[in-house]
Amino acid sequence: MALTTRGGGGGGDPPQAPPAPDASLGFLTKRDTEVKLPRATRVKNKTPASVQITAEQILREARERQEPEIRPPKQKITDIHELADYRLRERKRFEDLIRRVRWSVSAWVKYARWEEGQKDFARARSVYERALEVAHRDHTLWLKYAEFEMRNRYVNHARNVWDRAVMLLPRIDQLWYKYIHMEELLGAVANARQVFERWMSWRPDIAGWNSYIKFELRYGEVERARAIYERFVAEHPRPDTFIRYAKFETKRGEVERARRVYERAADLLVDDEDAEVLFVAFAEFEESSREVERARAIYKYALDRVPKSRAEDLYKKFLAFEKQFGDREGIEDAIVGKRRFQYEDEVRKNPLNYDSWFDYIRLEESVGNKDRIRDVYERAIANVPPAEEKRYWQRYIYLWINYALYEELDAQDMERTRQVYSLCLKYIPHKKFTFAKLWLMAAQFEIRQKNLKAARRILGNAIGMAPKGKIFKKYIEIELYLGNFDRCRTLYEKYIEWSPANCYAWRKYAELEKNLSETDRARSIYELAIAQPALDTPEVLWKEYLQFEIDENEFDSARELYERLLDRTKHLKVWISYAEFEASAGLGEDGGSEENKNDVDYQEQQMERVRRCRAVFERAFDYFRTSAAELKEERAMLLEEWLNKEVSFGDLGDVTLVQKKAPRKVKRKRPLPTEDGSTIAYEEYIDYIFPDEVALAPNLKILEAAYKWKKQKTDDD
Repeated sequence: MALTTRGGGGGGDPPQAPPAPDASLGFLTKRDTEVKLPRATRVKNKTPASVQITAEQILREARERQEPEIRPPKQKITDIHELADYRLRERKRFEDLIRRVRWSVSAWVKYARWEEGQKDFARARSVYERALEVAHRDHTLWLKYAEFEMRNRYVNHARNVWDRAVMLLPRIDQLWYKYIHMEELLGAVANARQVFERWMSWRPDIAGWNSYIKFELRYGEVERARAIYERFVAEHPRPDTFIRYAKFETKRGEVERARRVYERAADLLVDDEDAEVLFVAFAEFEESSREVERARAIYKYALDRVPKSRAEDLYKKFLAFEKQFGDREGIEDAIVGKRRFQYEDEVRKNPLNYDSWFDYIRLEESVGNKDRIRDVYERAIANVPPAEEKRYWQRYIYLWINYALYEELDAQDMERTRQVYSLCLKYIPHKKFTFAKLWLMAAQFEIRQKNLKAARRILGNAIGMAPKGKIFKKYIEIELYLGNFDRCRTLYEKYIEWSPANCYAWRKYAELEKNLSETDRARSIYELAIAQPALDTPEVLWKEYLQFEIDENEFDSARELYERLLDRTKHLKVWISYAEFEASAGLGEDGGSEENKNDVDYQEQQMERVRRCRAVFERAFDYFRTSAAELKEERAMLLEEWLNKEVSFGDLGDVTLVQKKAPRKVKRKRPLPTEDGSTIAYEEYIDYIFPDEVALAPNLKILEAAYKWKKQKTDDD
């Protein structure tokens, strides 16, 4: 009976094309076919409901309402014909299945297990063989095949399957384990050992060797296990394999054998990245054997050879060991070793962190081992700053300084100290920057060694390569102390030639000549100095030059200097200093005694000084009134100084002369400008109104009248 299906299939009429749409109805648009979901309404009442429903309650109700599972009815086979039909149908189903999914291993396994369930082992074996033609690289298929043979006690068949499997897939450890397990279950120890040997020829990983050793130990074959261990450590020369071998010997009481194993490992794996684990295990072995000195020697040997970055656990174990078995000195050594490890880790992470190097060096200096100290210094100074900028070199250069001081003061090695200074001066890029402190320390070291020629050579090189003011000062100080005045003059000339704007150099040079009573030389130096186009502190230089002329009683030269200074600047302090000079010029130490006061010449001299001083003040006042009218505060300060000076003259002074010119203080306001130019605030300031300005400004007459009226009213009250 033929079955027909809609849209075509097996028999029946061929499929018909769908009818054309009716033009009168038109075509459906996307808008007509769009599914319109209900519009989401906003919840207005957000208060919790009186009855709360939990997720557990929802799941429980869903489970209760679930319909029962539909299971096919059980089929009972009553005779041989029904069994044959059943087997035919099932085989056809399985064949159809593997024809569709030929690559599916699970389909083949289900087919074979069904045949096994039907006790048709030949067919089941045939199915497995057919499956292996499709997926012979799938080790699970081999496992299922071999387990099938083992379940049904086909031992030779199982061996055949295992042999084929391990030959085809020798890197799958599970196949070897299962094969050996089967032989052990059958009691065929020799066969199992033979399988192990075949496996070991493929050089498996550590787990395979361990399983072989455990196999031999299960049957009491200690010598065989030892031989396997020898092959094992030769194949895998690693700390954990040697440790396992040594523990095997220790467990059997073979202490000497275990020690030899550890010694072989220590010689062979001293540079291994896991050497720390090996040495810790070796030391713990000796410690358990009551060999304390051996254990301490192993720890020290390891600490000298294992890199500090990988020796953290080693330091901890050593510290714990010394606390248990060592004395005070040993404990301190262990603590120093731990701190040494911390510093090594810091300088390894950041070798340009010079503070860590300083701490590390301080630690080694506290221990006192010269070789270690020098080694750390050499490693530290090898980390040259990456950029030639002075800010990067400032901490680095102190490493060299400390190194040189250590060699000189602690190690007492003067030749090595000299080499340190020399190397450091070669490393510094003097064309870009220099360190005067280092040049001076090198020269002072040579002076302490009574080698004045070498010190002069160092300072001369410093002046020639990288001159600095500090070097000139110290060099001149040394030569001055030795009394070499000609050398001092030469150095001052080079100093001034290098920095002609440096007033300190000019002043000290002139001071040297003045102390040597070379007045003309000193005056010439001062003249050259003030003739320079630019000076850093010219006011100090002029002040010293003026004081020099005054000390030499050259008052006319001093007046000429003041006039030359006023040609350059008319600062208020210059005018006041000039007036002070005129007020005290020619006044000796006994000028104010009672005997001189009655002398006619002295009185005339006093009047002349007052006249000259008053003339300077009048010139200054005229300058500030005419040429610098905006400097009202300076003019007021000048009048204040003038008034004090007139008071100090006593009977010779004329206070009214100054009071007539005294200004009046007035508080005023002025706007504070902002960035956009608008005025939003005012500030108060003190303004000075001078009498001559009132006479010149008619607009200020009203203010003057108001001021007089207020003063009169105050007097009447």
